[in-house]
Amino acid sequence: MAPTDASTDASTDTGTGTASDPTSNEDTLELRLPDDFLALLSEDRDSCGSRNEAGQETPPAHGELLDHLADWGPVVTPAGTLHLVPVRVERELPLISRWMNDSAVASYWKLAGGEDVTARHLRAQLGGDGRSMPCLGLLDGTPMSYWEIYRADLDPIARHYPARPHDTGIHLLIGPVADRGRGLGSTLLRAVADLVLDRRPSCARVVAEPDLRNFPSVSAFLSAGFRFSAEVDLPDKRAALMIRDRLLRDLM
Repeated sequence: MAPTDASTDASTDTGTGTASDPTSNEDTLELRLPDDFLALLSEDRDSCGSRNEAGQETPPAHGELLDHLADWGPVVTPAGTLHLVPVRVERELPLISRWMNDSAVASYWKLAGGEDVTARHLRAQLGGDGRSMPCLGLLDGTPMSYWEIYRADLDPIARHYPARPHDTGIHLLIGPVADRGRGLGSTLLRAVADLVLDRRPSCARVVAEPDLRNFPSVSAFLSAGFRFSAEVDLPDKRAALMIRDRLLRDLM
C-alpha cells in the first residue's frame, strides 16, 4: 500500500499511507510471492526483460506482474495526452520530492523531508519484486502527476477487503497547485483506470482507498466511474474502498 495526497483537489487523495514508513510491516512489498514464481522470474531476468520507449530495459519482474506497464504507451484524455513513465530516481527525485513537501500533500503522503525520504520510498518499489510501479504522469509532455500502479491482490490491503485475483490499485498525486481543484484528477483517474483494464486483460477491477474523511476525493472517484464499495479499516485510517469494474465501466 502506498500513501496519499491531501490536497484540496479531490482527485489527489488516492492511497493508504503506510508505505511511507520504511519500518512498517504493512509496506506494499511486505507480502512474499511464492518461491517457485520468484525463481522463474530470476531465471528469465536476462532473456525476458522488456524495454520502454526510451530503450531502457525494464526488469522482467516489473513487466510480468503488471503486464509490462512500461510499454503501455500514452492515452488520449479530454485534458490532453497522458503518458505514464516509470520513475527514474536519479532524474525525477527532485521534482517528486518537491511535490511531497507541499503542505497539502505531506499530511497524507507522509513523505515530507529531505530527498532521501522520497528516494527510499521510490527505491523500495523499484527494487522490489514488481508488484508496484511508481510512475511520472506526463500530460502533453509536461510532468504534472505522480502515480503508483500496484497489484492490490498481492498487497497487504488484500487482508482488509475481499480481494480478487489481479485486482489492480492506483494512487495519484497531482503536483502543480494550478492543476488541482478543477476536476482534472477525475479525468485522469478515469483514463488511467480504463488504461489498466485495457492493458491488463486478466484484471477485472481497479481499486483505490481514499481517506473516508476526504469527501471531495470520494466524489472525484465517483465522477471517474468508480463505485463506493465499503468502508475499510486500514492500519492508518478508515478508507472508502472505491472500485471500477470492467463489466460496468461502459455504464459509469
